[in-house]
Amino acid sequence: MQVGGLVFPCALGRGGITANKREGDGGTPLAAMRLLSGYFRRDQFVAGRSRLPMSPISADLGWCEVPDDRNYNRPVKIPYGASHERMKRDDALYDACLVLDWNIRPRLRGRGSAIFFHLARPGFTPTQGCVAVTARVMARLLPQLSRRTVLKVVR
Repeated sequence: MQVGGLVFPCALGRGGITANKREGDGGTPLAAMRLLSGYFRRDQFVAGRSRLPMSPISADLGWCEVPDDRNYNRPVKIPYGASHERMKRDDALYDACLVLDWNIRPRLRGRGSAIFFHLARPGFTPTQGCVAVTARVMARLLPQLSRRTVLKVVR
């Protein structure tokens, strides 16, 4: 990941970079995506100041990943009837999690959901399609990020 003149390691999707993103393919969209807002685990990550709207992650926060559901690619309150991702994870991946504008407006069924900018696993193992960095890099970048920030995935 290049930010200005600085370069940071990051993890991308297990399906590589894709120009034809589909739900469940593990690909990271080949796209320019704006940062919309973020979530953080108050007990795990000190969000500090940010120009992005940031909300603490509660135990009942989920993200719907079912293309035919009316709340596809939106936050939901769990328990929720359709398949969803739990945002308060047992690992640290979403201790700081920023929502990218991929497939938000317009929302197209099956074009991919929950494409986030979040924390990486040790060793930068692949994500499910998101972009991930270390907690240290996230903490360093967060004060500089805003809704005007564009995360551009290129080959």
